[in-house]
Amino acid sequence: MFEFDQYLGFLAFLTILTIGFWLMIFLLTFVIPYWIGGSLIERLKERREEKKAQRLES
Repeated sequence: MFEFDQYLGFLAFLTILTIGFWLMIFLLTFVIPYWIGGSLIERLKERREEKKAQRLES
């Protein structure tokens, strides 16, 4: 069915596919929500600081 080099290529393909699959799961469930949440928190902090600065000026 397979020769040895074809078998190794198939195993390499499955390994790369599996690593890519778990990397995408990790990115979509942890990294991207963490990134978006952190940027929203930073934006809210900046707005609060701007409002404080405007209150102190007037």
